[in-house]
Amino acid sequence: MIATFEDLCTHVFVLVDDLYRQVVAPHDHRPGPRSAFTDSEVIAVTLVAELLGKDTEAPFLVWLRKHHLALFPQLPDRSRFNRRRRQLPEATNRIRGALMERLVRDLEPEETDLCIIDSLPVPVVGFHHAQRSHRWWGEATFGYVASKKLTIYGFKLHLLITHSGLILDFVLAPAHSTDGTFTEQLLADKRWLTTLGDKAYLNAPLQAWLAEHNDVILLTPKRANQRQQQPALLTKAITHFRQAIETVNSQLAHQFGVERNWAKSMFGLGARIQAKLAAHTMGVYLNCMFGRPLLALADFMTI
Repeated sequence: MIATFEDLCTHVFVLVDDLYRQVVAPHDHRPGPRSAFTDSEVIAVTLVAELLGKDTEAPFLVWLRKHHLALFPQLPDRSRFNRRRRQLPEATNRIRGALMERLVRDLEPEETDLCIIDSLPVPVVGFHHAQRSHRWWGEATFGYVASKKLTIYGFKLHLLITHSGLILDFVLAPAHSTDGTFTEQLLADKRWLTTLGDKAYLNAPLQAWLAEHNDVILLTPKRANQRQQQPALLTKAITHFRQAIETVNSQLAHQFGVERNWAKSMFGLGARIQAKLAAHTMGVYLNCMFGRPLLALADFMTI
């Protein structure tokens, strides 16, 4: 049972430290002495902050040091913590992957065999600043978000999730890339899945290849001008079950702040995205363990 902020920190740290020893430590060959504030603690504090929707480090660390220093007595200053956090995106992603594998084993097959593919925007510069020189020049691009009827400057986060809301895979790409560009990358190593997408993922040759080589069925609505149309009930079912990814996109956008950008470099943005996706997976895992909506824990603290 998680009833307090201390409970949340304890459960997250124990899980992170256990997985760190299994999937990160065997590959960590860095020379030199280690900090008293361990990598597991850096990742755990980062994930707790993301779970609570506090993705601005300075006020969260001040609050943590003032009210809960006993939980993390070796907590470093903000600049050092930020440098440590930005050095650990690969470790964070390994932990997310291990946590995801635990969830896939525990969930029923029907909860993992049906998947949805979609994207959400990650703007990095206000549209009125995009024409000028800035730090994202040459990395971010202009792109149109059809669901919001909006042109952004930045990136798109392409997601593959299960119908139960677990993020299986992702790609962060420049915003001009169309949704269907990364279908093969997201699905090429998957097996025996039924995946639902919108019309942007309609690609008959790729759909046939995935079905033949991977036993992956990619279902999308047909365009109105196509000669062969799907049964109306199938189109309705695709639209209905795809709502699961709208829920995940909403969680990532509003609670985890994916659409708010505080990063100053592509490296920093990648680390932030890794942390947010790992925190989402942690929330799903704790939900399954305790049956409590841990993706809405902001009542544990006030900053």
